[in-house]
Amino acid sequence: MKELTIGKNDANQRLDRFLDKAVPLLPASLCQKYLRLKRFKVNGKAAKGDLRLQEGDLLQLYIGDEFFQKPTEENAYLKVSTPRFRLVYEDENILLADKKPGMLCHGGQGAELSRTLIAAIQAYLYQKGEWRPREENAFTPALCNRIDRNTGGIVIAAKTAEALRILNQKIRDRELDKFYLCVVQGIPKPAEGRLEGFLFKDAVKNRVYVRKKPEPGALSAATEYRTLASRNGLSLVECRLLTGRTHQIRAQMAAAGWPLLGDGKYGGREVQAGGETKQNLYSYRLRFTLPTDAGCLNYLRGREFTVEQVEFAEKYFPGIDISQNYDKMQNTVI
Repeated sequence: MKELTIGKNDANQRLDRFLDKAVPLLPASLCQKYLRLKRFKVNGKAAKGDLRLQEGDLLQLYIGDEFFQKPTEENAYLKVSTPRFRLVYEDENILLADKKPGMLCHGGQGAELSRTLIAAIQAYLYQKGEWRPREENAFTPALCNRIDRNTGGIVIAAKTAEALRILNQKIRDRELDKFYLCVVQGIPKPAEGRLEGFLFKDAVKNRVYVRKKPEPGALSAATEYRTLASRNGLSLVECRLLTGRTHQIRAQMAAAGWPLLGDGKYGGREVQAGGETKQNLYSYRLRFTLPTDAGCLNYLRGREFTVEQVEFAEKYFPGIDISQNYDKMQNTVI
């Protein structure tokens, strides 16, 4: 028999979902069988899978010790001696990190896990003493959104289970506004507008195709854009995502005739001018609109965060200050 005390980060979730994370070696089918056999008790009483756990509950599991052996997968955060990422904002619930282009959010095939953003964030919190893995039954700090390897910008990390649940739902409900900066070839006409269409993803080629009409497998996509400055045949454009599709900005801007500078996948080799080999795209601004109740995160309603620096904006448009509120900035031609 094994006893677990439910902590703050384990509370307010169903028993069966908690068991899936806390006892990963227990097969789901066997877990359901043990629930029927009443081998799981909460505060001394047999519990069903849909029971909501509360902080301080005592969970007793009458199952074999072999299910409690720790998985052998390496803990990447332990290999990070000096976490390297730019901190945009942090409080007791969330952390906003400014990811550098070229860095992976999560480990992928062939990737070294300790070099990912999530490993750096977990190492940072672990070394600060804010996250104590041995005291957690199921929770680990996690990313709420991700951006492509070669795109930089703001990534949201949840430091508590409650914040993670709330943010995941708010992102699905589109209660956060995400703004990107990009450098495109040409001068968009009109200077601001809305791009709408349908994106069909080819998983084999890892690219999407813009369609004007619905078709099987294609998802609707909408992006608002605004030209902030133009110079030497290039334009600095702010894009606001109204939907969050794979490669949405890259594909829609290219289809409109303004491919991102350096984006060989959607713009062709001709856009890789001046030695640029990566798309000039940055998730530079984040606004928490949160029009509906956000629980412990209500204090973030209306708050906006901006990165300090976007190198390609300064490179191609010297004098541009991205720290100012672009909602008040008039379009300029340099």
